[in-house]
Amino acid sequence: MESDVSPQTAAARLRQLSPLRPRLAILLGSGFHHVLSALRVDKKIHFTKIPGFPVPTINGHAGELVFGRLGATPVLVLSGRAHFYEGHSMEQVIFPIRTLAAFGIRDLLLTNAAGGINPDFRRGDFMVVTDHINLMGANPLRGPAVSGLNRFVDLTDTYDKGLRALLFRAGKKCHLRLHRGIYLAVSGPSYETPAEIRAFARLGADAVGMSTVPEALAARQYGLNVAAMSCITNPAAGMGKGPLSHAEVLKTAKKVEFLAVELLKNFTNSYGKTDEAWRRQTETTGR
Repeated sequence: MESDVSPQTAAARLRQLSPLRPRLAILLGSGFHHVLSALRVDKKIHFTKIPGFPVPTINGHAGELVFGRLGATPVLVLSGRAHFYEGHSMEQVIFPIRTLAAFGIRDLLLTNAAGGINPDFRRGDFMVVTDHINLMGANPLRGPAVSGLNRFVDLTDTYDKGLRALLFRAGKKCHLRLHRGIYLAVSGPSYETPAEIRAFARLGADAVGMSTVPEALAARQYGLNVAAMSCITNPAAGMGKGPLSHAEVLKTAKKVEFLAVELLKNFTNSYGKTDEAWRRQTETTGR
């Protein structure tokens, strides 16, 4: 069932929650929720208290919105996401992103757990997304045109080079080698067959998952700068031994939670310094 609530109404609710006005938002997917332990929380609220927000039902997705500081940088964090495979419509899946845009967020970091297709990837590796392939069978921008927004969004540079550079800088600071690669999104919830994974590899995909792309598309329609990062929690079907399970995903993510925390703290610290320099330049030049 679609919500009649507008993103502007939900954004107005967010402004009532905290005096913080972050320019950066981070969406914590499977395996990244432990990052909240490093956040100096100003205000936390469950998605059920925010008009129009869909509520996740999957383990590892708390469904909470948090205002706070990661390092010295103000951030707005979405702990968990609603997935298309849970039965939510694409419009519901991207509603939080539309709300962030209405709130005034300028930059967005999306995180997820993914299966590794690239044979060089190992459990617990991190991949910075450079591009994506959308095989979810649906596009979140489908439907009536949104007033003031371009329906035909250019996706040539979906994932911002500047934000990606900050992620690589953050990885280097904590002595972590980050991969770069192409993320392929499917609708789920079933895992892929080995034949499908072989086909995806031929298409050029390095990792596969069931999220992120809808949010990236919505964010780009609103002009947000987007970055995305995957934790490679398991080899994709046919790439490893044994059956695939969500429990395996969470188990691997648990093992690398410290690295995820350090990586995102370093990212937000670098972001904060860059954002401060940008603000000073804007004040000086008037642009």
